[in-house]
Amino acid sequence: MNENRNQTPVFQPVASTVDVAETARLADVIWREHYLPIIGQAQVDYMLAQFQSAQAIAAQIANGYEYYLIIYQGQSAGYAAVVADLDAASLLLSKIYVEKSLRGHGLGKKTLEFIEDLCRQRGLNTIWLTVNKNNTASIAWYERVGFINAGPIVQDIGGGFVMDDFKMEKKIG
Repeated sequence: MNENRNQTPVFQPVASTVDVAETARLADVIWREHYLPIIGQAQVDYMLAQFQSAQAIAAQIANGYEYYLIIYQGQSAGYAAVVADLDAASLLLSKIYVEKSLRGHGLGKKTLEFIEDLCRQRGLNTIWLTVNKNNTASIAWYERVGFINAGPIVQDIGGGFVMDDFKMEKKIG
């Protein structure tokens, strides 16, 4: 077992233009590695430009999304993004990504624990997310950490593309 596995990551709020640029850089690296085999080059390029460019991330933050850089061993290891829906007492886990070279260190689980704590602190009782139906490894991970599949959801995202996903939910006590 990796002796570094027990090191605790730091969850740094994305607040500055430097943080936003670093988040966009991570998105570009992680999405190209992870999503090319699932949705293809054209949709990855489109989604990065529309949703994960520095400009798009800054706009999301201005509209209530909270982004966090995952800092591990002094370096940016990934990022997460959430947005609360107080009326539904839920938190959308919009993004949770870890660089491939740093997977297997428990960062995803520790990030989810951080997000669950945010949920509890805010009096919210459900975390939900969407995941591509063909993203089988991620679906299996979400199920292992307590999410249930709440059914299909298809969203037109423009550019001739759709997100063909499952909605997954986890109740927080």
